[in-house]
Amino acid sequence: MTAGWIEKITGSFDDKKRWRQYKARKEQLPTSYRTAIDGLERYFMYAGSIVKGDVLMQMLEDLADLIERAAVDGTPIRDIVGDDPVEFADTFIQNYSDGQWINKERQRLTDAIDKAADSGA
Repeated sequence: MTAGWIEKITGSFDDKKRWRQYKARKEQLPTSYRTAIDGLERYFMYAGSIVKGDVLMQMLEDLADLIERAAVDGTPIRDIVGDDPVEFADTFIQNYSDGQWINKERQRLTDAIDKAADSGA
């Protein structure tokens, strides 16, 4: 009972555990791959606007899977992200849009317009 209450305040313990595991995975990467994943992670945190912890963790775990596989295969970073890393990151984020705060605001806007239209305005 207490754990449930605490998790409502602090967030999911499972998400925190997943975060620590993700960070440990990153530390195992060769330096150049770790630099790349750090840059992508930072961009995701600012540009991704993801507010659902489970969605954020899934995105980061998927990113770690991709970068780990590239490191094992010796795939150069540029072969992963291409010439435009921002385009790569934005495209990657689109796969996790259900966790973005903007979706809630889009729904609020749609609901407001629907309400206005239904009232005869």
